[in-house]
Amino acid sequence: MQIKYPEIGICGLSCRLCPMYNTGTESRCQGCKSATRIAVGCPFITCAVKKKGIEFCWDCQEHKTCEKWERHREAGKKFDSFKCYQKLEDDISFIQKNGISAFEKIQKNREQLLKAMLKDFNEGRSKSYYCIAATVLEIQELTDAMNQAKKESDGLDLKGKSKVLHSILDEIAGKKRYCFRLRK
Repeated sequence: MQIKYPEIGICGLSCRLCPMYNTGTESRCQGCKSATRIAVGCPFITCAVKKKGIEFCWDCQEHKTCEKWERHREAGKKFDSFKCYQKLEDDISFIQKNGISAFEKIQKNREQLLKAMLKDFNEGRSKSYYCIAATVLEIQELTDAMNQAKKESDGLDLKGKSKVLHSILDEIAGKKRYCFRLRK
């Protein structure tokens, strides 16, 4: 089977916004459907890719009645693991309505904003926070926050720049009731 979208998880997660995908070490994950991850597997890889030869759960004939996928989606509404699941249902709905290509285009935009945050504002302790912000915020909110942070942090060291962006993002989160922590 040829994988067309290795950076979009079988269950609907965007690998591009995952802390493990955005690391510079040898442990960097290449995406949920990369050769390494397929070899290791997860219940969705085993079921969809290995057994049924499909790339996404929603392509399965049984997706509306699949208890495993339903439990995963329900858990994602309340809890996170190492990756933010807060937008999973919205993302799945978007994909089903607009198609995977449109979703991938948006995720590439989010990824570019995340990379800019990591490059210009990460003091070494904010990667997960920025990954969650890139997942949860609207693209325009991210863009506006970064532009504001660049203006307000001109001349500051990296730690100071990070504090400025955190403050701006936290203010947006407070107003919009976004959660920028992993929900355990």
